[in-house]
Amino acid sequence: MADAAPFRSAFRAAAATGRLLLDVKAVPGASKTEIAGVRDGRLRIRVAAAAEDGKANAELIAFLAKALGCAKKDVVLYSGEKSRLKTLALPPRLKERAEMLAACGPHAET
Repeated sequence: MADAAPFRSAFRAAAATGRLLLDVKAVPGASKTEIAGVRDGRLRIRVAAAAEDGKANAELIAFLAKALGCAKKDVVLYSGEKSRLKTLALPPRLKERAEMLAACGPHAET
């Protein structure tokens, strides 16, 4: 298994809410939704949905929830609704699972 250290830089704690903040760069319009690594301190995720009417945001949240084994309501878009640079809030209990997921390499949803 690859080292999860680069992925840890994509996390930070939200003191006010107690949740973990995950910095993501979403790349909409991909052929499939998948994790594409870490770049510039952000988890890069290719999203198989258009960036219109919130479709890419909904696909991103659904993908992460499924990959983390949690409910969609646990993955909250914290900022970046209309930007490719997004921050998502996660319950602290998911940090270890998210680090393991990213460390194993790219993951796709077909």
